[in-house]
Amino acid sequence: MSAVIRADHIGSFLRPADILEARHQGDDGSEHLHALEDAAVLHVLEKQRELGLDVLSDGEFRRNGFMGDLTAAVDGFDYGEGIPRTWKSDTSVPAAQPLRGIVTGKLKQKRGLTEHEVPFLKANAHGTYKMTLPSATQFPAIAWKKGVSSAAYPEPSDLLHDITEIIKREMAALAAAGVPYIQIDAPRYSYYLDPKWREWLRTEMGGDPDKLLDEALAADNACFKAARKPGIELAIHLCRGNNRSKWYAEGGYDAIAEKMFGTLDVDRFLLEYEDERSGSFEPLRFVPKGKTVVLGLISSKLPRMEDKAQLIKRIEEAAKFVPLENLALSPQCGFASVMEGNEMTEDEQWAKIGLVVDTARTVWQ
Repeated sequence: MSAVIRADHIGSFLRPADILEARHQGDDGSEHLHALEDAAVLHVLEKQRELGLDVLSDGEFRRNGFMGDLTAAVDGFDYGEGIPRTWKSDTSVPAAQPLRGIVTGKLKQKRGLTEHEVPFLKANAHGTYKMTLPSATQFPAIAWKKGVSSAAYPEPSDLLHDITEIIKREMAALAAAGVPYIQIDAPRYSYYLDPKWREWLRTEMGGDPDKLLDEALAADNACFKAARKPGIELAIHLCRGNNRSKWYAEGGYDAIAEKMFGTLDVDRFLLEYEDERSGSFEPLRFVPKGKTVVLGLISSKLPRMEDKAQLIKRIEEAAKFVPLENLALSPQCGFASVMEGNEMTEDEQWAKIGLVVDTARTVWQ
């Protein structure tokens, strides 16, 4: 990919009300919903071009959440089950439920995960575009339940193996289709940096967090390897949860930075750096030379606008650890990791994107 991407974003945007209404009414694939999605994707592409983003997405409008491309394409999930999770927020809005299902049988893939998304996006982007996928590492922690999933997958690592194979095939298909920017969304790495979640991994997953981290890194690298071709940008996005402006994990990257940055075979790290919840920039010293760090300095959770001068100051601080030419800017997460979206209006969302573009142009031009 020849284009330099300074003004980036994570992928999801707030769904239009008509799509939300249709999905809440149980519509999950009718011609009516498909037409609504087509119109919404065309509109969101136009808006991104108008604001000057360097890479475009379809807003993930055809999904019920950022993992929806996989769960809709694969049989074996029971959505009546769920693993409890405590969400934190500065707002009182409840988290969306259910977010995911529990695996109750051997997974069986019905179709390609993004085959219904890529052709339309490719035909209508008229510029560099990205396609996002959930990390395979997401699912053992949220979809494997002791006593429920065990008959099909005795251990969480068994489930990880099968989902890794699914994501590998999809990554290879995206690369073959010429998608210029492929991003894996991997919030589950936050489990390895937050002490309370590291303990959860020991007690609930029955494993040493450091060994589980090695397993996760190997799984994601297998997927990136399947898509590695000249001209394709490979990226990973790390956050600490994103559900209706809520999060579940806290802590800097310090505990995993050296191993994670040094191991993952990606071109870009999209990193949450919204506030003190994400720690300092110091762990960025472990990012290998030549790789890009996309600083997620602008909140997609809260509507208050950041100060441009302060953003530039923080970029300069990060440049002490990663050269300025290897930095970029984005919101810290998507605006709608779940289809109900975060607690802000579309106007506020687009103001945030406008700030990303304006700040990036000031810093890098």
